[in-house]
Amino acid sequence: MQFAKVLGVGLLFSIIGWMIPGNIMGSDSTDAFFMFCIPVIYFFSSIYFKANAEEKKPLGTMFTIFIIVILFWAIFKQNGTALTNYAEFYTDRESPPAITALTDKLYFSEKLKAENLEVNQIDEQFRKIKGPDGKVLKCMDYPAYFKNLDASKIPAQGESVSLVNTEIFQSVNPFFVVVLTPLIIAFFAFMRKRNKEPTTASKIAWGLLISALSTLVMVVAVGVSDNGMHKASAWWLIASYGVVTVGELLLSPMGLSMVSKLSPVRLTALMMGGWSLATSIGNKLSGVLAKNWDKFDNKAHYFWLNFALLMVATIIMFVLLKRLNRVFKEQ
Repeated sequence: MQFAKVLGVGLLFSIIGWMIPGNIMGSDSTDAFFMFCIPVIYFFSSIYFKANAEEKKPLGTMFTIFIIVILFWAIFKQNGTALTNYAEFYTDRESPPAITALTDKLYFSEKLKAENLEVNQIDEQFRKIKGPDGKVLKCMDYPAYFKNLDASKIPAQGESVSLVNTEIFQSVNPFFVVVLTPLIIAFFAFMRKRNKEPTTASKIAWGLLISALSTLVMVVAVGVSDNGMHKASAWWLIASYGVVTVGELLLSPMGLSMVSKLSPVRLTALMMGGWSLATSIGNKLSGVLAKNWDKFDNKAHYFWLNFALLMVATIIMFVLLKRLNRVFKEQ
């Protein structure tokens, strides 16, 4: 009955969000999503306020961490938006000759011919140029990839260059998850033997900090490529994914561990839902942030914004760490 009530009110709120004149968060669907979340958040809040004194401490700790990690997911999930955009237009994706035959066979690469085609007019930051009527202007030019490629790497007219597919860069994070997970586990096992293993809350705090550092890798990438005037090495993007994966491995599994440790038994399943709610809100905010990509003339400022958001979450987490650790110890 309670579920039906929350679902019904959520659907009503989402319809209101969809019909709001204009957009608050960038699109009707996004407005509807966040409006739907309002009664769901209210429902979780009511669980806290109705809980007894013994349950309030662990519930409050979980809800605090849920709120904090929203910012982590908002930055982390940009691998499918802003970082993919960076891979497509700002990254040197030429397949090394030694592996081109293999990447071609695996359909990891594509041939791009240097020839004049009817393409969209774009500015120096690959933003489409529109005419007075709002339509995108067209022109005869090489494909956009060649716009900021070093002249020495541009093939002769009519010839092709083999490029690693943009989407392949989204596989870098899963690759690092597979490679780094055993190392992270071994590291904490080593720390545990010496009674120095960080607490669950501490791991989450360090995960936030390390994730923030991954955005600084991209700040440097933008700097060395002169804000996209020249293509950046693919290693910058790979390095950023590597760093943020370490942060993810410290934070994401710890969140589920936290829920199982702190939740009152009768509420464990609901609190797993609370963690998923925080994740979904963060994912949606990621899209909201990425929509502002074209508003930044200097792309370093975009990554500085991401760094600032993660550092806010990191500072809050470290400020609360002593109290959070005390609750974990009590439970």
